[in-house]
Amino acid sequence: MGYKVAVVGATGNVGRELLSILAERAFPIDEIVGLASGRSTGTEVSFGEDDIVTVQNLDTFDFKGTDFVLSSAGAKISADFAPRATRAGAIIIDNTSHFRMDPDVPLVIPEVNAHAIAGYTKKNIIANPNCSTIQMLVALKPLHDLAKITRIVVSTYQSVSGAGKEAMDELFVQTRGIYVNDPMTREQFTKQIAFNVIPHIDVFMDDGMTKEEWKMMVETKKILDPAIKVSATCVRVPVFIGHAEAVNVEFERPITADQARNVLRDAPGVSVVDHRADEGYVTPAECVGEDSVFVSRIREDQTVENGLNLWVVSDNVRKGAALNAVQIAERLVAKDY
Repeated sequence: MGYKVAVVGATGNVGRELLSILAERAFPIDEIVGLASGRSTGTEVSFGEDDIVTVQNLDTFDFKGTDFVLSSAGAKISADFAPRATRAGAIIIDNTSHFRMDPDVPLVIPEVNAHAIAGYTKKNIIANPNCSTIQMLVALKPLHDLAKITRIVVSTYQSVSGAGKEAMDELFVQTRGIYVNDPMTREQFTKQIAFNVIPHIDVFMDDGMTKEEWKMMVETKKILDPAIKVSATCVRVPVFIGHAEAVNVEFERPITADQARNVLRDAPGVSVVDHRADEGYVTPAECVGEDSVFVSRIREDQTVENGLNLWVVSDNVRKGAALNAVQIAERLVAKDY
């Protein structure tokens, strides 16, 4: 049996990756539809190696007969079209922030809380978590099962692709401009991103956190355990694709680096590359196009009881967005929800 699948935001970074992964993983599709804003109507995007999809206008599209909608076009757009799609009977898997903290919408990472998928029937919507939350929790879930996490302190090093194609273009233009002495211009970031790091992702909140840092805290509580304390500092770095995280974790009981390494080696979605030698770890440049969340630099923290330090790296466009959404759809099909 095949399904009718619509990809909203089909011309964006994540939308194109969704189309690529659906084809690559041979998701059972009878009909694939690309949707975007009116200005992108008529654009052609690839679906697999041989097929081309002509993008249709989201504003006028009739969702009747559509089984799955995989959306990555922005929170306001999801809020606008979702009621129309769900009334027509479609199940939405949404990559935006709009539905994540809705108590009637499951927030799902298949390797972490696949059981939550069953709750989609309340609104016919499943939310994809933030990219930085996804990779962190894929790595931490097996450790939480082993020794129960009480506190997480995480510093992220997030690539510009997390802010979209225009942000990637800005990094490229600024980098080139430095070498040829062009004037420095910026539109996507609050400060220069080329040869710089910016401790500011999303808007500032009243308590001093940025919205990105808040997302990591509340999403971790919703997905993994509401009792876990989370402190995050989220930083944009001049890398095109691939997020990295330095994660400090405190546990309820003792856990050694060897125990953590062994349990992570058997964990779904995780690849351990942890050699205490030159090149014995994974960097963002090496994770591009890979499905796994890579864990390196596993070591015990001598400054706290029951503490570990980890280095966690993943392709934020792939596992941090598109792949996670497709994996949710695969679970829906396999379990016949």
